Amino acid sequence: MTDNSFDKKNALAFIVAFGIVSLFADMAYEGMRGIAGPYLALLGASGTAVGIIAGTGELAGYLLRLASGRLVQRTQAYWAITLAGYALQMLAVPLMALAGQWWIAAGFIIAERTGKALRNPAANTMLSRAGEKIGQGWAFGLHEALDQTGALAGPLITALVLARHGQYTTAFLWLGVPALITLAIVVGVSLAYPWAGRATPPAAKDDGGTALPRAFWLYAATSALVAFGFADWPLIAYHFAQAKVVSPTLVPVLYAGAMGAAGAAALIFGRLFDRIGFVIIVPAILIAAVSAPLAFLGNETLAIVGAICWGAALGVETSALNAGVAKFVPDRARANAFGIFSAVFGIAWFAGSAAMGALYDVSATALVAVSIAAETVALVPLVLLIRERA
Repeated sequence: MTDNSFDKKNALAFIVAFGIVSLFADMAYEGMRGIAGPYLALLGASGTAVGIIAGTGELAGYLLRLASGRLVQRTQAYWAITLAGYALQMLAVPLMALAGQWWIAAGFIIAERTGKALRNPAANTMLSRAGEKIGQGWAFGLHEALDQTGALAGPLITALVLARHGQYTTAFLWLGVPALITLAIVVGVSLAYPWAGRATPPAAKDDGGTALPRAFWLYAATSALVAFGFADWPLIAYHFAQAKVVSPTLVPVLYAGAMGAAGAAALIFGRLFDRIGFVIIVPAILIAAVSAPLAFLGNETLAIVGAICWGAALGVETSALNAGVAKFVPDRARANAFGIFSAVFGIAWFAGSAAMGALYDVSATALVAVSIAAETVALVPLVLLIRERA
């Protein structure tokens, strides 16, 4: 082992270390996001304002990844941009306690999404470098499992604080603890693994490999269709409440179960991705397709199964799908590719969520039909990709 490159041992250590960073980061910002809506309402925001703030934050966050990916590729400042993104994102969490006005809180919500957008392409590229030594699917799957552990813990922390103190501001201040831990750990990881932020030099006859191949765009089309047909959890939870399919107290428990399923699926499908390749994404898409009819048309038992399927599909989408990007794109172009891929996925998810929300007001059956159709059509570019690589 050298002191300036990954081998299998320190690649795995880096993935685990970065996964612990994500664990505490998710604990902070998922805890914040879980109570942001009621907090905005308490500060006087209307339902329309809450919807616009949430939608704008998500859409802007994904669009900014395009610019962030290009910035990283141009500057090669992987760690500097990653650290800046984490700093902006984590500081926004406890500052919510000081908002006082709903429009100030809205600014912090958008700042949190901006910070995540800034760091995402750089962080994913560094993870993919370690993944070259241990397998991209295993690298992203292990990272996602740790990430989802934090996503599960964060809302539980806020629920406990609210149960004991009843103050949203107190909950945001408590979330500042994992936020500060995140910043301390990510700085430590950057000092321990500085070479993770150094791009591999192109070969003598290579131009740097910055052009994105046709296979990448087929893959991006698959991800866009999968995202378009994938319902947001708030809409599923809204249906559970409106149709009285499950009790209100069971909804957060189901969400926690879905997060657990996401972590388990990320590990399992990540491992399988390394062994059999892109074929493993086919059953993952089918799982996503069945989650909608189970959740929106089923009874309580089927709704529970649907929530677990939804979580499992989410885990694959955030692990194996990301792992696939590194299979098409050389190191020096990877940050830009991750930025484009994330933006395509996020914009399609935003558009699909809006469409399915409108369809739900008309007919849940129509929503399910569109969801299944989108997931089914997503198989077309995926099959073309698999045949092309074969």
